[in-house]
Amino acid sequence: MEDFTFNLLNSDSEIPYHLLLLADETKEAINQYIFNSDIYLLNNGTENIAVMALYKKSNSELEIKNVAVTEGCRSKGIGGTLMDKAKEIAKENHYKTLTVGTSDTGFQQIRFYEKNGFIKNEVLKDFFIKNYPDPIYENGLQMKDMILLVHHLTE
Repeated sequence: MEDFTFNLLNSDSEIPYHLLLLADETKEAINQYIFNSDIYLLNNGTENIAVMALYKKSNSELEIKNVAVTEGCRSKGIGGTLMDKAKEIAKENHYKTLTVGTSDTGFQQIRFYEKNGFIKNEVLKDFFIKNYPDPIYENGLQMKDMILLVHHLTE
C-alpha cells in the first residue's frame, strides 16, 4: 500500500483548482466557497491525488463543499478514506452533522455518499438552473436539483 499524507493547506498556499475542477463545474463556482473553506490535500508521495474542501456552515454543521480524486486513483478506496477523514475532523471539532450536496443526476455520487453513511435530507429545486449560466449535463441528463445528504455524528 502506498504511503499517503493528508495535509491542511496553508491560507497562503496556491489553490489546487486543477483538482477542485474535477468535482465542480467552474472556477467561478469554486470561488464562491473556497476562500471560506479549509482545503485538504491527499498526497501519494509524488503528487497530490485528491482534494477536499470543508466549510463551517454553523457551529453544529460542517459541509463538504468539494471532494475529488484524480482519475487514475479512483476506485481504490481513496474517496472512502476522505469521508472517514471528514467525519474525524467534524467530530474533533464538535460538529453534530456533516453535510454534502450533489446533483440529482449524480447517481454514482449519491450511492457513494449513502454507502459512507449519509442519508438524503433535502432537495434544492432548480439549484443548477438558477446558479449556473449554461445547462450542465451528467449521465445524459440536465442537472436541475441539488440533493443534500447528511451524516449525523455521534460523540
